[in-house]
Amino acid sequence: MSDLKMKTAMATYGHTSPLKDGTVKPRTFAFDFEEVPTIIQAFRRMVRGLEFDVSEMAITTYLCARAHGKAFTAIPVFPMRAFHHGAILYNTKSGVTSPKDLEGRKVGVNRGYTVTTGLWARSILQHEHGVDLKKVTWVLSGDEHVAEYQPPPNVVPVEKGRKLEDLLASGEIAAAISVPVDSPDVKPLIPNAQEAGFQALRERGLYPINHTVVIRNDVLDSHPPGLAADMFAAFAEAKRLYVQRLEGGQIEPASKRDDVFRRVMDLTGDPLPYGIEPNRQVLEAIIQYSVEQGIIAGPFTVDELFAPATHDLTA
Repeated sequence: MSDLKMKTAMATYGHTSPLKDGTVKPRTFAFDFEEVPTIIQAFRRMVRGLEFDVSEMAITTYLCARAHGKAFTAIPVFPMRAFHHGAILYNTKSGVTSPKDLEGRKVGVNRGYTVTTGLWARSILQHEHGVDLKKVTWVLSGDEHVAEYQPPPNVVPVEKGRKLEDLLASGEIAAAISVPVDSPDVKPLIPNAQEAGFQALRERGLYPINHTVVIRNDVLDSHPPGLAADMFAAFAEAKRLYVQRLEGGQIEPASKRDDVFRRVMDLTGDPLPYGIEPNRQVLEAIIQYSVEQGIIAGPFTVDELFAPATHDLTA
């Protein structure tokens, strides 16, 4: 193996553990993992300071970063996926009885407007429930990873000194995305949310991607073309070992994420498909929704988002 070490930020999942504990080793380099308190912090550090050679990154952060010329490129590895129907919570005393009732109201969004869960939740409101997103005022609790990004005019910061949790619990905002609140008045807006997610997968093939993996462009440019493909292969082998254990019922105790992956596997055969082609439909949806919601000004093609050496790889 080469002496080349890649400073890497990556969360620990069942399908990345074999990379982090050294069970799976790339051919042409070694991962040098830096543990961060939360992987979200790594996204910001990568976008604003290029602090890692390799980093996990939210897919919408990546799209926004590419639109603003940030110097890194993804490989088609997607270490985090989830269904987001359950992320939309509402105050039952706010007069909201259906998603359409959010029009003309204020809806909180945890952290920034470009957060991936927010993208998926808004797409659910728009495409499954007919909500005109421009008629909602989106209230943010934080700023964006991409400092240059300017959100649409109906996106505003929360008032200084106020918290979205308190505003939702009191009914001052009608609903919020990814803002957990311990209140008997706050409930999921979409009933049977997880089943609604699986229904979207069965009927429309939508299996939401949250995160991808990016490599600094100078690293790609200064090393052999096989680097990106070797990295893809390492992630693929780590995933294979995880799926083998998942299939064999060898993960105990299973987490909620493991249980979701098992159900997805029963439907599609692969709980974590890597590569462009197995994910083209959902990647095109992410690009479409990002344009519709004002996260990027115009569309990318799917292929231009990923390192050319990985375009034909699947796992």
